[in-house]
Amino acid sequence: MFTGIVTDTGLVNRVVRESSTHSLIIAPCQGHSGLSIGASIACDGVCLTIVEKSADNNWFRVNLSPETCACTTLGAWQEGQRINLERSLRVGDELGGHIVSGHVDDVTEVIAMDSVGENCILACRMKTSLAPYIAVKGSVCLNGVSLTVNQVNQTDFTVNLIPHTRAVTNWGEAKRGDKVNVEVDLLARYMARFREVETVA
Repeated sequence: MFTGIVTDTGLVNRVVRESSTHSLIIAPCQGHSGLSIGASIACDGVCLTIVEKSADNNWFRVNLSPETCACTTLGAWQEGQRINLERSLRVGDELGGHIVSGHVDDVTEVIAMDSVGENCILACRMKTSLAPYIAVKGSVCLNGVSLTVNQVNQTDFTVNLIPHTRAVTNWGEAKRGDKVNVEVDLLARYMARFREVETVA
């Protein structure tokens, strides 16, 4: 489990594409002395397992299954790409964002970016089937970052990116047309399922 509060960014140093499983070599910008093999880490919102790391903690390797490549943006990553990183939540840690599983629901597209003072209003478009899980003042995870929904218009929604968020995540490099990993609020998903079962009963 994660919170959507990015603790570091990293650079994709190497992409190894094989027939069944792809591998990524990722270099954390700040380094992580506490990383261990077998640990979970969210990479742009996707929960992955560290399978190898350097002795000096300057890089770690993760594997990507065909499912991960097909359902997220990771299959199209290139060397030199900057990504958001978050280590898994530990019991007793501060829950600064919202509960995030690292299981991406959809890949959407940035359809607009508008500056409002120092802030940036970001607009995305969801699949019709996922739109009911997006609510005004609710939470959504975009590329691993916990954000609050400002407005909803059918399948479109907006969030506000403050200067701090853009400075410490890869959202500072975002542009219109970028593909984005989206995870809807876990509580919204279960509430929708509860209502579905309740209606059938």
